[in-house]
Amino acid sequence: MTVLIRAQELSRWYGIVMGLNNVTFQIEPGLTGLVGPNGAGKSTLIQIITGQLKPSSGQLTVFGLAPWNNPPLLRRIGYCPEGEAVPKELRPLEWLEGLGLMSGLRADEVKGRAEAILDKVKLPREHWGKRLGQYSKGMKQRVKLGQGLLHDPELLVLDEPMNGLDPMGRQEVAQTLKELSAGGVSILISSHILAELEALCNNILLLNWGRILASGSQKEIRSDIKNWPEELEIECDAPEKLARHLFAAGVLAGFDLSPEEGLLRIRVKDAASFYEQWTALLLESGAMVHAIRSRSRSLQNIYDKVTT
Repeated sequence: MTVLIRAQELSRWYGIVMGLNNVTFQIEPGLTGLVGPNGAGKSTLIQIITGQLKPSSGQLTVFGLAPWNNPPLLRRIGYCPEGEAVPKELRPLEWLEGLGLMSGLRADEVKGRAEAILDKVKLPREHWGKRLGQYSKGMKQRVKLGQGLLHDPELLVLDEPMNGLDPMGRQEVAQTLKELSAGGVSILISSHILAELEALCNNILLLNWGRILASGSQKEIRSDIKNWPEELEIECDAPEKLARHLFAAGVLAGFDLSPEEGLLRIRVKDAASFYEQWTALLLESGAMVHAIRSRSRSLQNIYDKVTT
């Protein structure tokens, strides 16, 4: 598959502070999640990808080209920043039409394009007549997403686009992003809402303290942690009895009880061996299990482990 973004020994520092520290990775087309806490290097990486910062050393290419001081390449990239820097006195159509003209759209097509984009990001038409200063944070996020899509980019870079959206709004934006991806637009999305990235993105890039902790498809990242203790949450009628039996059988590395909730959380020493014995162990314990869920493979759990 064609490489969309490639970084080779990429570093960026601010005086003595390292924003990115000698990172090497590649991102393929599709939906990619950029994960990391504040200070991880996400914003620095996004600014390099969108041509706002020049690398201090190493190189980064998008579509095989360096973004810095490269207007023809930047026309192929859409960007939705985290901040709310929108002109409060303008209405959304006025704002998008002005941006469209600056992007090179023809005067006779820009209004239709702006209207289509506002419909695409599901901004209700009854709000189009309001000035942006009257908008909620969630509504501003929709306009900003439309701003990034206006010139029909091949790559869309989104910095915390779910901020300020209620659950229904986040679901609608996620659906819009899936539709864009299905239509051939590659998307790089930064977010601290890991569960949403897990459901949305094909590929993940984990960052912390300016270093790459893991990258690749979710399947590839999960395969890299196969030697970690498996963590399971068991819902049953007798969690204490089941915990005693499993502990006596020597299969547990640890456990946590919530009897009032009917929950037992366990860490097993050897997942393959445990699953081979599980049916017999359950029958021997006499407990009635209602549900069993793996906790080890969630994106949040993976990130917590690789950052500790």
